Amino acid sequence: MNRKTSAPQHKKTQSGSELQKPWTKTKPASAKTSEVKTATPKAVSAKVLKQNRQEEAKIYGENACRVAFLQRPEALVRLYLSEQMAPKFADLMKYLAANKKAYHVVSEAELEKVAGSQHHGGVVLLVKRKAVLSLATYLTQNGRKKQDCLLALDGVGNPHNLGAIARSCAHFGISGIVMKDPDLLAHGAAARTAEGGVEFVEGLSCDNLPLALQLCKQAGYTLVTTSSHGGVSLYSSQLPAKVVIVFGEEMFGVSQSVAKSADIALQIPGTGKVESLNVSVAASLILGEWYRQQQ
Repeated sequence: MNRKTSAPQHKKTQSGSELQKPWTKTKPASAKTSEVKTATPKAVSAKVLKQNRQEEAKIYGENACRVAFLQRPEALVRLYLSEQMAPKFADLMKYLAANKKAYHVVSEAELEKVAGSQHHGGVVLLVKRKAVLSLATYLTQNGRKKQDCLLALDGVGNPHNLGAIARSCAHFGISGIVMKDPDLLAHGAAARTAEGGVEFVEGLSCDNLPLALQLCKQAGYTLVTTSSHGGVSLYSSQLPAKVVIVFGEEMFGVSQSVAKSADIALQIPGTGKVESLNVSVAASLILGEWYRQQQ
């Protein structure tokens, strides 16, 4: 009689455990073997491995990883997460398991090591980088647009500023960011700060910003710059439907060659108690005003 009752009790306990940790359903006893199979075969050369690493980026932070999964599931390579975050990403783990890709539930210390940052938020996702689009290609593909807004960055490279700018771009429907090194948008800190915004904005490459801006003018875009010392008030300006808004590095602003090519110079009115706004804040205000005027 005791044998009859003990088996069901054990089964019930197992079921309860599975309900508390649904992600364990994607990791059967053979999960370790399955993960080994997903590793790169030994026959792959060091050159190929190096190329793979160059084509991959680390994304960390809950929202950034969630949006990457929703927008580009085919780009996922590997997942690392804490036990506390695992229930929130059960669907992602099931997807990886079904597609024979690995995930690892690891300690906080290991997550910090993988991310290269203390601000990983309990989850790190290794993904294939988004393909970089050249500005010339973008203009060819979107030449018939009557309404479009692009950002151009002149010397802005701080990943937190880039992430905040990408977040504002996604919020206001901005198509792309013109910059010399669009891969900077794939930096982990930039992606985390953008809260998923980098998935909705194209990084548009250019080798020479002044020439790139001339290309935009030829395509019908109006060039707009900002200045804390001159220009017309943002709130008394009529912003064109097709614009490229240029932002420079905070300390020095846009370069002289870029400033000379501008059609409109804007100033954001304020008390004057501080010399200027953070570049990401200034971008958000101007993009918001452009968006409002186009509605």
